[in-house]
Amino acid sequence: MTKGYWIGRVDIADLERYQAYVAANAAPFRQYGARFLVRGGHFENPEGTSRSRNVVIEFPSWQAALDCWNSPAYQAALRLRTPVATTDLIIIEGYDGPQPA
Repeated sequence: MTKGYWIGRVDIADLERYQAYVAANAAPFRQYGARFLVRGGHFENPEGTSRSRNVVIEFPSWQAALDCWNSPAYQAALRLRTPVATTDLIIIEGYDGPQPA
């Protein structure tokens, strides 16, 4: 089964209010088996555009990644984030094919 991923880029306008979103997203992330691979941290942007914060979240499957996004619990958390952060997010299927030698 191919894993699913959320890849997000975020600019946070109000860090204090953003913490309510972080607290609210914990339950749906736990429910759908989310695992943070990237959560902030130092980065360089050698090409294209960026935002101030980056996140990569792994889910056990593509379907779990979609189900988490569409869940009522995550949608409630999202309503807390929207007024205080600008986000670019994609939900993408992982790759299990051949790798460079």
